[in-house]
Formats: sequence, structure tokens, C-alpha cells
Amino acid sequence: MIFTKIINREIPADIRYEDDDLIVIKDINPKAPVHLLIIPKEVINTVDDFNETHSSLIAKMVFIARKMAKDNKVAGYKLLFNVHEKGGQEINYVHLHLLGYF
Repeated sequence: MIFTKIINREIPADIRYEDDDLIVIKDINPKAPVHLLIIPKEVINTVDDFNETHSSLIAKMVFIARKMAKDNKVAGYKLLFNVHEKGGQEINYVHLHLLGYF
């Protein structure tokens, strides 16, 4: 999986933030002036695979997205999970899109 390879430093990425739970990278095909991906280090295929034990991880993803928006000085932003192929999910590994605008 591409995100696992990025986390393990097997392939390069523009890493903007990292801690024990998450990594944030710049999207290689941006859809907004600031387009970052907030990725948990735990392998979770889709939002449908989240359970109650992931509550703090989900909250942390949102809070880190907010921090990244502030750090990038965007005027406004969107947060987006794509879920399953029909919902636009291209990589079978949950990740939160931060789309920021100036």
C-alpha cells in the first residue's frame, strides 16, 4: 500500500507533520491551493471500518487538519473523507483530505 510505504519511508513524500498516530503529506495531485492528506498510521481501509475505539483518532485527525490549515494560513478549508470507490475513494486506506483556499 502506498501510504504504508510512505510511513515506512520506502517511497518519498512531502511530509508536513508526523507523530506516533498520524502523518500528513502534500497530495501529489492537488485539487486546491493547499491539499494535504491526514493519514493514520494504523491501517484502516475505509471510514466504514472505524469503530468506537477509533473515536480519539478521528478527533485527532480533525484537530491536526485544523492545525495544518492555520499553519498554511488558509482563509477557509474543507475536510473530506471519500468512502468506497463509488464515493471517490481511490486508495483503500482511510485518509482525510484538507482542501485549503486563500
